[in-house]
Amino acid sequence: MKNILVLCTGNSCRSQIAHGYLQYFAGNHAKVYSAGVEVHGVNPLAIETMKADGIDISHHTSNQVDEYNAIPFDFVITVCDNAKERCPYFPTQAQKFHQNFRDPAKAVGNEEEILAEFRQVREQIKWFSKHFIEEQFHLF
Repeated sequence: MKNILVLCTGNSCRSQIAHGYLQYFAGNHAKVYSAGVEVHGVNPLAIETMKADGIDISHHTSNQVDEYNAIPFDFVITVCDNAKERCPYFPTQAQKFHQNFRDPAKAVGNEEEILAEFRQVREQIKWFSKHFIEEQFHLF
């Protein structure tokens, strides 16, 4: 089983969404973790947006990346430019991947406009996650 770390700034939205999809697509082929270079708590709109697509991340916690220093990661995926720049050194042979996604927590507008931004970012992360698992694990 491979270990995957998804890293973002606050471990509240993008990394949580990616964590949910990567685990869903990888099934029992991987153990997925997510963390932030800071900890902001799991965003309720990320939970709601994922639930609308049938994936429950309500049990996820917001973790600081240093909590996982002892885990031998096979893959480290940064999902925002800030995390890529601030990503700590991991004493592993982990392959590093990067894909910057807009932060839906910074969306402005009325409730529907903000939810639309969350859904749009969710779909981008879903596509990325599915293709990542296909390419790295040769599934599907």
